Amino acid sequence: MPKFQDRVWLHVLMFVLTVASTTLAGAEHYASFITDFSSSGRLPLPAAALLVRGLWYSVTILAILGCHELGHYFACRYYDVDASLPFFIPVPFLLTGTMGAFIRIREPIPSKRMLFDIGIAGPIAGFVAAVPALFLGLAMSHVVRMPADTSNMLELGEPLLFKFASRQWWGAQPDGYSLNMHPVAFAAWFGMLATALNLFPIGQLDGGHISYAVLGSRSTIVTFAMIAVALTLCYFSTSWVVWTVLIVVMLAMFGPRHPRVFDEHVPLGRTRLLLALFAVAMFVLCFTAAPIQPMELIGR
Repeated sequence: MPKFQDRVWLHVLMFVLTVASTTLAGAEHYASFITDFSSSGRLPLPAAALLVRGLWYSVTILAILGCHELGHYFACRYYDVDASLPFFIPVPFLLTGTMGAFIRIREPIPSKRMLFDIGIAGPIAGFVAAVPALFLGLAMSHVVRMPADTSNMLELGEPLLFKFASRQWWGAQPDGYSLNMHPVAFAAWFGMLATALNLFPIGQLDGGHISYAVLGSRSTIVTFAMIAVALTLCYFSTSWVVWTVLIVVMLAMFGPRHPRVFDEHVPLGRTRLLLALFAVAMFVLCFTAAPIQPMELIGR
């Protein structure tokens, strides 16, 4: 059977639906942005104008997610490993408007170096897209006084890279004030979170591929250790619960051991080991222990 054969209409349909769902989410983010967290119940702009502004978020997040998946896809094409075009996942009722995107790799990856390159290509491509979006979004953001009632608001955890970039633009916010993120900054934040989730060295996530390529069969120990970490994170933030359940289900379905390659004991080489360290750095820069939680501590 020929490789790289796809039902293009299905990929286009899911992409169009995700454009719609993320634009709706982006319109809500823009409305919140220009009203500085106030909740008058009235639209700050006509609905059509808000939808157009929703593209700030939609275009940015789809670019980040698309770059990530196309990184995997083109690496597969380079190595002639059969893979699908990206599937985008629309979810209109989520804060993000999407649950991300993925590609299907439809044949085993035989070589360790091929596995490593395919696994790391996505996170690097997504990270390269997210960083300039983060700085652009923060440049368009502004600092505002928090409203008296924050009971219906959410606080977003700040990854190290976000904290660094925010300090460069706005410094430390005084008590009672907070950074009101432009939708582009929120898209970059979500893109960094998606990068960190994918880089968890578990099973057949991107980080699991990288871990197995570097450590071989010992990566199974890392998988079990990171499951314990994920369970611990649920204690600090309930926003980890759904993701932890998903990875436990994934491991139950496919097993904790990564599928073997024929050259498991062949060294990766210095360049790829340095890239593996860069993957660890990306994970650290994009990770936050409490991604989303009720905004009860703002203004402390």
